[in-house]
Amino acid sequence: MGRRDRMAMGMGFVGGLVLGLAGWSAQIERSRRDLFARSPVRRMAALGSLRGRPGLRTARLLAEYVEWEPRPALRRRGERMLARMQADLE
Repeated sequence: MGRRDRMAMGMGFVGGLVLGLAGWSAQIERSRRDLFARSPVRRMAALGSLRGRPGLRTARLLAEYVEWEPRPALRRRGERMLARMQADLE
């Protein structure tokens, strides 16, 4: 394998990594918006997505969501997630 081939493979790897990170970031942002969507199914999916993103910013967002959520089952799920996240952050 020549130097040119190795360079092309390296560039392809870095390009794929950058595109993957951009797509992942966009998906996370979409999930945060969907947390306040009209559809309860979208809100449930957004909760699942945020579950894997512990942090202070996510905890604040969940606190706002819990106060806003009109459906008791989704509110309870958000409360449980928030409690676990707060325990992990302490």
